[in-house]
Amino acid sequence: MNERLQKLSAWMKDQDADVSFISSPDNVFYLSGFYTDPHERLLGLAVFQDEEPFLVCPAMERNDAQNAGWEYEIIGFKDTDNPWEMIQTSIAKRLPKTAQNIAIEKEHLNVERYEELKRIFPDAVQFISAEEKMRALRLIKDESELKALREAAALADYAIEVGASEIQEGKTELEVLAAIEFELKKKGVKQMSFSTMVLTGENAASPHGNPGQTKIKKGDFVLFDLGVVVDRYCSDITRTLAYGEVTEKQKEIYDTVLKAQLAAIEASKPGTACSTVDLAARDVITAAGYGEHFPHRLGHGLGINVHEYPSIMETSPLRLEEGMVFTIEPGIYVPGLAGVRIEDDVHVTASGLEVLTKYPKELQIIR
Repeated sequence: MNERLQKLSAWMKDQDADVSFISSPDNVFYLSGFYTDPHERLLGLAVFQDEEPFLVCPAMERNDAQNAGWEYEIIGFKDTDNPWEMIQTSIAKRLPKTAQNIAIEKEHLNVERYEELKRIFPDAVQFISAEEKMRALRLIKDESELKALREAAALADYAIEVGASEIQEGKTELEVLAAIEFELKKKGVKQMSFSTMVLTGENAASPHGNPGQTKIKKGDFVLFDLGVVVDRYCSDITRTLAYGEVTEKQKEIYDTVLKAQLAAIEASKPGTACSTVDLAARDVITAAGYGEHFPHRLGHGLGINVHEYPSIMETSPLRLEEGMVFTIEPGIYVPGLAGVRIEDDVHVTASGLEVLTKYPKELQIIR
């Protein structure tokens, strides 16, 4: 088995778990190298303490799983099959006794599938949560993961460059967004990390606003929030640019966010608590009088999923470790005035931080 599966099996021995049934596409990919979006169909990976694991997926994707490097049994089921009966048969071959402790992803598994597992394991004593272990495994990135994350970050930088070149009077948010994604497609990008955001004027003051037909005009901030997927790994960048002259109040808000973001980067070192990193930025914004206008956490883990463990927030005692990758993205949002967010992807090194996203952060005024 690969090292990731071995670590999960070792954890299972410590927990006395007879079998782990991993069902989320991201964690199946992490452990097996095979990614698919099964839609309504079942996808799962069964892992044991000592026996070989098996993968269950739609029959039409069996070859894809093999081509992804999966070397063990694959249960490929047709739409007319009952995959749970096939799973029950394969588990029975591996376990000489009735399973007592079953590890599952409680946050992902729906009630219907949980009930199917209870039917398969009628004598199960308890269902153990596998989430905490999977988060711990995925928390520290290896070199292959970092390579993909760096490439994704570089493409995100390019996307902001394209967006900046598209800013002009009268262009709509969606027109700029379309130009960004068109140029990325020409670079071979198949997927964005999430729905691309281009927000201008008052719309930029909504942290999760929706791009539309609003036109860029002089005196606006234009906020870009986007990410690119490379080899299943995500980037996530935010930059806020100005079109035409901005007011002193707008500039004050921008400078405050930039100062806060740089303070958080400076505070991020191995051994530092996530709460300390968040507060390094939050204290700057609060001291400037905008504390109530910074309504979200400072950042989040980044990897296979664009939002993954951990949360970089003021209540988190988790300490940074070498190999962690997360975002630093303070913002100030004042309805009717301005919205500014500056976000980088960062990697914790032995001595500090590697900032993966490199597009300039100093206030740019497009004329």
